[in-house]
Amino acid sequence: MKMKHVLVAFMVLGLAFTMPAPAFSQAKSDTIRIGAFLPMTGGVAAYGQGSWQGIQSARDMKPTILGKKVELFLADDKSDKIEAANAVTRLIEKEKVIAIIGSSISGNTMAGAPIAEKAGVPIVSPTATNPLVTQGKKYIFRVCFIDPFQGEMAAKYAYETLKKRKAALIIDKAQDYCVGLADFFEKSFTKLGGQIVAKTYCQTGDKDFTAQISAIKAKNPDVLYMPNYYTEVALAMKQAKDLGLNLPVLSGDGAQDKALIDIGKQYVEGLMLTGHFEKEAASTPLAKKFIPPYEKKYGKVGTFDVMGADAYFVLADAIERAKSTDGAKVRAALASTKNFKGISGTMTIGEDGNAIKSLVIVQVRGGDFRYVATVEPAGAKPEPKKAAPKKK
Repeated sequence: MKMKHVLVAFMVLGLAFTMPAPAFSQAKSDTIRIGAFLPMTGGVAAYGQGSWQGIQSARDMKPTILGKKVELFLADDKSDKIEAANAVTRLIEKEKVIAIIGSSISGNTMAGAPIAEKAGVPIVSPTATNPLVTQGKKYIFRVCFIDPFQGEMAAKYAYETLKKRKAALIIDKAQDYCVGLADFFEKSFTKLGGQIVAKTYCQTGDKDFTAQISAIKAKNPDVLYMPNYYTEVALAMKQAKDLGLNLPVLSGDGAQDKALIDIGKQYVEGLMLTGHFEKEAASTPLAKKFIPPYEKKYGKVGTFDVMGADAYFVLADAIERAKSTDGAKVRAALASTKNFKGISGTMTIGEDGNAIKSLVIVQVRGGDFRYVATVEPAGAKPEPKKAAPKKK
């Protein structure tokens, strides 16, 4: 992601917040107000910045809904749960938005969800994968797969494709996403016949992984699973290789951001992960229409960029099918989304708020993310379609 574009996004945002907002009654008749709460600063800022660029680009492609101009309002949740709750409150009470996109991570989405639920304002998350995000909620939706699916597929890939039998884990205990995904991987891997020989923990912001790596090395695993965010994955991989722990490493969708490669450089080569999108696999009409102008403006399209855009397009589609901006009607339309062909693939969303869709297996090779395989939600064994992962 080019820094000048991030700065431009903030400049545009600044104008949006400093210009006097019209009275809600006038805005309601003339415009459709959509909010976004995203981590624009803090530990996972790369997610929010990419998602915001994607949302804005999607709005540029589809600037009107029901014949009305769409206004976007951004609130920075600062990669923090308390700030996320405050951001949702501000978007609903001050900006009077009719729907919200966000957040990029599960913990922050769960923090904001009860507020939107009580207000009857739909939330569509681009990338919050923990199943608890939507559990027991009527107004919370997502356009991404959920962790039971990606945890199971990562385990199957390790066991069936890579033929590994002894796994070690490093888990960020501060993040609901990381803890949950590790649990789903562990259950699936052991059910297949594998063994978890070491389970260690870290915390968001940690810089030293020597203790975890030393404990893992002593157990002699043949695969390492780290379902953490990009910074911790990159730092841990560098230190693992420095300490002589050389084995295949798998991660989840939280690692698939360019910042991983910027931080980890050659040390993250070979990393495999379960992700939402990779350009080589993009084939829908919307993908072909969205990607070229996006890349002309921002450079290579990334996963979080695409997922932010998909959240906007799905929400716009629901509002149009509802023929209304009424929260209950938009909610009902979101819950009846069928075979929507987004940029990241085709998805169906049901009353539970979850998207049924495929995932991709991706590997870091040559300083970039490379497509390996597509896995359908029926639980098919992942088979490489274009390129097999290089052996370590």
